Amino acid sequence: MAAARWRRLGGLILGVVGGLQTIPALAMLAALIPVLGAIGTRPALLALFIFALLPIVRNTAVGLAQVPQDLREAATALGARSLMRLWAVELPLALPVILAGIRTAAVISVGTATIGAFVGAGGFGERISIGLALNDHQMLLAGALPAAALALLFEVFFSALERLARRPSAP
Repeated sequence: MAAARWRRLGGLILGVVGGLQTIPALAMLAALIPVLGAIGTRPALLALFIFALLPIVRNTAVGLAQVPQDLREAATALGARSLMRLWAVELPLALPVILAGIRTAAVISVGTATIGAFVGAGGFGERISIGLALNDHQMLLAGALPAAALALLFEVFFSALERLARRPSAP
């Protein structure tokens, strides 16, 4: 929301999260191990959080920026203060775009989470890496197919949420 409200700060925020997005996932995991002083789930979750930032921050900023100025002014004229205007007017109008960013982040996170196996986070990635190491196609598929199905499930779920958010509300 700060990225949409203040242009200069928004450029800085988007630059930082964009820069973090360019770091390869395995390099991010490796860098987070000494920072957190642990291997396993903690660095994997932090890496997933960092990689999810860009689509969510960018879409939130874009969605809020696309709210027509005359609607903001109308809400202000009706007595809505800044926080109320944000909550009652701007966020509902920006919600479909925000949900699109969350959808993208969720699908990316499911795919990226499998790499967490390389730092001991387990999950489907563990089966994939074991399958690759042993040339065991069944083990490989035992990790790859559920991970792909989970990504598709997130895609369908958030796609439905987006459609619901785009529906005009009843008067």
